[in-house]
Amino acid sequence: MPRVKNTPAKLKRRKRILKRAEGYWGTRHRCLRIAREAVLKAEEYAARDRRAKKRDMRGLWITRLNAACHERGTSYSRFIKTLKDAGVEMNRKQLSELAIHDPGAFDELFAAATAAAGN
Repeated sequence: MPRVKNTPAKLKRRKRILKRAEGYWGTRHRCLRIAREAVLKAEEYAARDRRAKKRDMRGLWITRLNAACHERGTSYSRFIKTLKDAGVEMNRKQLSELAIHDPGAFDELFAAATAAAGN
């Protein structure tokens, strides 16, 4: 029986790892063993940070809304409460974008929410 060599599969595996390690510094993009560890670690960080990014962005939107609310004489938490009481269902991203790019519309929304909550 002839001897079977695993060279094509081995080469494909090696190229796949080294391709994903392209751009890494030093031995991390050249040496297979170290590149494999670097790629695995990079994937762990990427997965973790995709989730963290969502939390960070929500915090940014809340900070922006808080600043916009303080300009109008109230706090973020009171503003959100008045929006809920008025039945306005906009998420924090939309509210933040509105406060930044269209302050006039945000003023109208703010006035409508405080008027509805006052009644």
